[in-house]
Amino acid sequence: MTTLTLSRLQFATTTIYHFFFVPLTLGLSILLFLLELQYVRTGNETYKRMVKFWGKLFLINFALGVATGLVQEFQFGMNWSNFSRFVGDIFGAPLAIEALLAFFLESTFLGIWIFGWDKLSKGLHAATIGMVALGSNLSALWILIANSFMHEPVGYVLNNGRAEMSDLSALLTNPHVWTQFPHVFFAGITTAGFFVLGISAYRLARKSQDRDLFLRSFRIAAIYALIGAASVGLVGHFQGQRTFEVQPMKMAAAEGLWNSADPAPLSLFALNPAKEGSFSIEIPYMLSFLAFNRFSGKVEGLNDLQAQYEQQYGPGEYIPPVFMSYWAFRFMFIPGLLMIAAALGALFLIVTKRLEPDRSGKFWRWLLRLLPLAIILPYLANTGGWLLTELGRQPWIVYGVKKTADAVSPNLTPGMVLFSLVAFIIVYAALMVADIYLLAKYSRQPVATDDAEPAGY
Repeated sequence: MTTLTLSRLQFATTTIYHFFFVPLTLGLSILLFLLELQYVRTGNETYKRMVKFWGKLFLINFALGVATGLVQEFQFGMNWSNFSRFVGDIFGAPLAIEALLAFFLESTFLGIWIFGWDKLSKGLHAATIGMVALGSNLSALWILIANSFMHEPVGYVLNNGRAEMSDLSALLTNPHVWTQFPHVFFAGITTAGFFVLGISAYRLARKSQDRDLFLRSFRIAAIYALIGAASVGLVGHFQGQRTFEVQPMKMAAAEGLWNSADPAPLSLFALNPAKEGSFSIEIPYMLSFLAFNRFSGKVEGLNDLQAQYEQQYGPGEYIPPVFMSYWAFRFMFIPGLLMIAAALGALFLIVTKRLEPDRSGKFWRWLLRLLPLAIILPYLANTGGWLLTELGRQPWIVYGVKKTADAVSPNLTPGMVLFSLVAFIIVYAALMVADIYLLAKYSRQPVATDDAEPAGY
């Protein structure tokens, strides 16, 4: 366990844990805005109670997301100082804008939203949560602008061993951003949709006294979740095609494709994808179709790409972790299909009025009780997506420009990183327990009325 390996493991741990909270913040802030707009439009107090109930769970998630995100900032300087020196001129602008504009925008208006229920007009109060949603998603955009440079570096020059920004517009219009950001955006909508859908299904199955509120939430969340899940799949298709063009090694690793093929098959299951010639169940022609929208076309394999990269970049190992990349893709793709099926099942319950007490047969009650388990699906898919995104880029920290092995801080020892890694895991485990406990506690509580609950939270 070298300093490099432990530093990568530590950053992966903090990133994955932080990203448990980000998509829910992105998607639920938008949903809260839509619900409060409906309250403003109709004057129906049920929508106001919905906003307050789901808003309380949103605040728990937001607080822990902020706490875990701060740790990542420190790791750039402490674990990856060589990377920070190399890319600081590029990262400085988007990350500063993210902090000074987007984060302060969402946090300021979040405070106004929390304490402004009895102090602002209905429309103005709804506008504050709208600004929170805008700030949250702008924050994600600026972070992804920085991250996209690591995958598809543009708008820079090398000067004395450092990457310096030469064209801000190129950084902002990086093609990688405009496939990655919509993917993350709709992943947030999907996560929020299934979060609300699962809890609503649980309350309906338990015959909650707030039936009307959770029935409305169930209906809205089912549509929201289906829009998100279907859009993630569509955007992901275009993102995959872009990746075939600029990072073919990542896609070859994601499919365990060792030798180039035309047409190329799609692997459904490989016994050991990291081993060439391993047994695999495949769909003929399908990988070529995904890459080129036709059932023919050469998809380059790992062996040929390795030879090309050795000629282009010099001797070295350029194949990313194949086993992890292969299963990370399926960790994302399979839950994605299950989410579409679950959202369609929820819509079927609504359309056929199976949620009505006199029409809920044994099978439909069973399906309703199963839906709360679907809350975990977007979290699995989000984690798989980020693992594939970052692992498939290896051995590069900036693709084609700087290797990860050259980015770690030179003065660190394995013992230092191991100690902090163990400490992070313990603290994060405690925070996760606290998060699940609080979300479970408040999601089971009766929904308070204005008479029982003071302004704010």
